[in-house]
Formats: sequence, C-alpha cells, structure tokens
Amino acid sequence: MRARDRIPGNPSARHILVIDIGGAHVKFRIDARGPIRKFVSGPKMSAAGMTRRILELTRQLGFGAVSIGYPGLVFRGRIAAEPHNLGKGWVGFDFEKALGKPVKLINDAAMQAIGSYRGGRMLFLGLGTGLGATLIIDGVVEPTEVGHMPYKRGRTFEDYVGERGRERLGTRKWRRKVLDVIEQLKHALEADYVVLGGGNAVRLKGLPQDVHLGDNRNAFLGGLRLWRRGDGRLRLPGGRAAVRR
Repeated sequence: MRARDRIPGNPSARHILVIDIGGAHVKFRIDARGPIRKFVSGPKMSAAGMTRRILELTRQLGFGAVSIGYPGLVFRGRIAAEPHNLGKGWVGFDFEKALGKPVKLINDAAMQAIGSYRGGRMLFLGLGTGLGATLIIDGVVEPTEVGHMPYKRGRTFEDYVGERGRERLGTRKWRRKVLDVIEQLKHALEADYVVLGGGNAVRLKGLPQDVHLGDNRNAFLGGLRLWRRGDGRLRLPGGRAAVRR
C-alpha cells in the first residue's frame, strides 16, 4: 500500500461495469445511470463463482471495461490476501481473462471513498459485514487494514463494529462502540471529516460534528472515476490523478 500508481485514463472505454463485492451481496451497475442489480455472496463465494454469475446476469448488456471493489487487501491492482467474509480462490485470479475486458481492481472501501471525496483529509469508514477504512489526503487514496487491528479485549475494530459485533452487542451498545471507534480513528489519522458508508451506517443516530452519512451509490461513482483521465477532486502534483493501493 505504499506504491503510488496513476489511475490511467482510457477514453476509448465506454459503458463501464462497476462491481461492488460485499460479504452479503455483490452489487453491480453499468455506467452512471443504469439500474443497480445484486445477488447473494456469502462465505462460500469464490472469485470464479462470482465472475460466472456476473457474466450470466450481464449476457444481454454491453460494457467495455470493469471496475471491481474487493473487500480485502489490494496491492498494485492485485488481490494480496483472501477475503475474511467470502470463500477462497481470490488471490491470483485473472479477472481480465474471466470477464474478457480490461479490469481495474481496488479495495471496496477505497472505491466508495473515491466516489465520496470532496477535498482535504477524509476518512471513509464502511460499516457492513466487516469494517472497511480508507484515508484520502489531498487527493491521494490510501486504503488501510485498520479494521483488523486490535481494539479491545483481544478483539479487532471489525469484531466490534462489523455485523457480528452488532449481533453480539445489540444495536444500542453497538452504536456507542461505533461512535467511539469513529472518534479514535478520526483523531489518530487527523482527518478533517469522516464519511460513513456500508449497509449498517443508516442504523446510527446523532452523528458528531464533521461525521457524515454517505451514499452507498458513491461506490459506483468511484468505480467510474477510476477510468477517467484525471479528476478534479483526485489529483497529484503535476495534475495527474492517482490512487495508492
């Protein structure tokens, strides 16, 4: 996650298929205005199984390139570790060969963060099956594995604020833990503001100052931005759009 890579533009790519992989569902959409479709994922879903299902559901649809948001560690555009909440067979899988199109792969929280970013130092936290966390500093995107770091009593941040934590603690206590985690990470990472995404973000009430509820559809905007030649909100010195993976 230390190498800086440009997001190469591809003006010839039309009709971008954006795939947002989650622990409970895979959601996908073509371009900015197409319908969002989904199917069940779960702990047995493999990369091969996911791509077969995508091809079945898009057989009658045309697309020229693909963006994939993956719920795990991505390094230089490649999956670096098997997911915590899905099946096996993701590391080393050739998505371009399976889908027959050029593919850009990024951490799922990073993809939604890119679609949510409006400048400065933003921390994005995805509250879903697990906990995704991405920091964007002046247009440079840095996915993190904060969710799997120790938090309390031998458990990780994700163990407390992911879905398993909510089921174990109950929603009311879970809310208090989420607010504590937000405060700790915001101060530790010196974020100007925090954006919350993921399916469980809507369960929160009374958000602190500079903490905002995002829109999960921003993941699809982020996937489209990966294919743009430069973006007004995501630039490095010299005017080139970039992402750290």
